[in-house]
Amino acid sequence: MKTIFITGASSGIGYATALRCAKEKHRVLICARREDRLKELSEKIKEEFQGEVHYFTLDVSNQKEVKKKLDALPDSWKEIDVLVNNAGLALGLESIDQGSTQDWETMIDVNLKGLLYVTQAVVKGMLKRNRGHIINIGSISGREVYPGGSVYCSTKHAVRALTEGMKKDWHGMPLRISEVNPGFTETEFSLVRFKQDAKRADSVYQNTKPLLAEDVADAIYYCIGCPEHVDIREIFITATAQSASTLIDRN
Repeated sequence: MKTIFITGASSGIGYATALRCAKEKHRVLICARREDRLKELSEKIKEEFQGEVHYFTLDVSNQKEVKKKLDALPDSWKEIDVLVNNAGLALGLESIDQGSTQDWETMIDVNLKGLLYVTQAVVKGMLKRNRGHIINIGSISGREVYPGGSVYCSTKHAVRALTEGMKKDWHGMPLRISEVNPGFTETEFSLVRFKQDAKRADSVYQNTKPLLAEDVADAIYYCIGCPEHVDIREIFITATAQSASTLIDRN
């Protein structure tokens, strides 16, 4: 049994990953900004799997809050075996000349700085205990760039670089470092990107079959479930209908 910490667990891939890990009888530590969603997920884990779960609200982009809340965890939850850096978002789909600088700041703060803040806070304990596993959730956008997605894609390219850097920084330590890169997945991702414009968000997934959050959660759990001497460095997973970021079969 492992203690698995998942950021951004209130919906989508994080939510599905928490359920997948609880189903496998692991202890699940979850955080996000929406407390009501976390409470609902916690109750679901307890009812369906009789699982051990602890939740707390967290804005990963706030460095002081990250440190304060992780330091304040109950002693029984401080020894984290697996960190799933899932919190992230895209905002807008404008060219750089038309883009919102506030959207840029938010994407960089959450997708990049937030990942760094949480990792630094958690990995110190892993290094002290001489064991641990960090799984960063990247994206097909860490491999490609598409019109209107320059800043979001840049943050996901940075996640790729950070994942590789982590492995090299801690070379010789028995830490596993993985990256899971999904293609387009039907979650609240597009609803957030398009500022709650449900009609526009729904159009992203029309006339095709995207990945589901559960599909990506299965890939994440595959990394977790491998023997300790096996480090799945990268998984790139797309829907069968997707050949590139903007090349999706809709027939």
